[in-house]
Amino acid sequence: MKIFLVDDERILRVSLADELRDAGHQIFEFAEASGALQSLTRENPEMVITDIRMPQMDGLELLERIREVSPATTVVIMTAYASVDTAIKALKLGAYDYLSKPFRSDEVIHMIDRVNELRNIKQDNQRLQNQISHQYNFSGFTGESNQVKQMFELIQSVADSAASVLITGETGTGKELLANIIHYNSNRKNKAFIKVSCAILAKEVFESELFGHVKGAFTGAEKERKGRFEMADKGSLYLDDVDDIPLELQVKLLRVLQEQEIEPVGSSQTIKIDVRLITSTKYDLKKLISEGRFRDDLFYRLNVIPIHIPPLRERSEDIPVLTERFIREFCPVNPLKLDPAVISILQEYNWPGNVRELRNLTERLCLTFPGKEIRPEHLPSEYLLPSEPEAKSLSSWDLEKILDKTEVDLLKAALARSGGNKTKAARLLHLPLSTFRTKADKHGVE
Repeated sequence: MKIFLVDDERILRVSLADELRDAGHQIFEFAEASGALQSLTRENPEMVITDIRMPQMDGLELLERIREVSPATTVVIMTAYASVDTAIKALKLGAYDYLSKPFRSDEVIHMIDRVNELRNIKQDNQRLQNQISHQYNFSGFTGESNQVKQMFELIQSVADSAASVLITGETGTGKELLANIIHYNSNRKNKAFIKVSCAILAKEVFESELFGHVKGAFTGAEKERKGRFEMADKGSLYLDDVDDIPLELQVKLLRVLQEQEIEPVGSSQTIKIDVRLITSTKYDLKKLISEGRFRDDLFYRLNVIPIHIPPLRERSEDIPVLTERFIREFCPVNPLKLDPAVISILQEYNWPGNVRELRNLTERLCLTFPGKEIRPEHLPSEYLLPSEPEAKSLSSWDLEKILDKTEVDLLKAALARSGGNKTKAARLLHLPLSTFRTKADKHGVE
């Protein structure tokens, strides 16, 4: 570390400086506080160790000036005139620690190590905060479709609200990502964001996980434990797969939302909380209500701000920009190039796994064909075949219509994969060229 050592007592200053240099630190010595203050902005030390009793400007005044000029600099006070009042005043002014002379040099070295460790933790935390802010800003959810634009207009208008949010969408559409974006763009972004997957919690521990328990509340409760709601106090709590909450516990969750207080298992005491609740589900909760599997009163409490993420097949215009984003993520050095025919095929595909499936496909292509141009023949075969949902979308289960549509899709896919060469396309489908041409003419496939 770069350290300023300020003390008008030369023998102590020089001997301590030598010890700290031997320990690997860069030491600047000052006999007066004014000299240290003048060099502060130029050298930008990580730490200042200063005596209190010095002529002209004492250590406490120097501490106050350092806090004004360089608040990130750690300051340690040392003095032979130790008193509780002086120590308390130094700590109130922002000193990290207080040393009473005489002290051993190894004590100072250990203290510097602690300061260095703390600084590293703070720097790592700041890097993580910056990474999170970048990852979960509004550009974190990629899309140019009207559906995505309207969704983000809504999110921006309600981000700072404390109202409950219910996110709906199929598997792989990005519900958890959207929950992160909502929290980290709200006025609670510097508070806790606790996530719970309701689908993986056993029914027996559900209440304890959410609301906590006291010691001895049940067999195995050997100590008190905070629940997820209490852990998220002043922040946000995200409940994924909220449809999996047992019916008998839904009424307790409703009470928490109404009263903003929880009661740990085994306790008669209530704890006030301030939590913004974000929930998500891939199911139609209204249908579950009609089946008696979800409480309608809880649904209306959760659904204050409803946000629906459309499936990828309904916003195919987002596929090119999503693919480009994933290419930058997985192969930034040797990026893939996509043949226009590939984009057309991807936009025609049904995407049962939604954005998650597109991300996985892009990662696979980046690992398999780094730096190459991706043509239709590089795609896995399933992306060239019509999917079942497309057949279901026909007006009726008419076999002839389904077969005709399947034939058209295969003819188009074969042409795309062969770059428009009919001979190659016929070979892909194991058809004579004449038969291929007859079928293409029949369906008007160019």
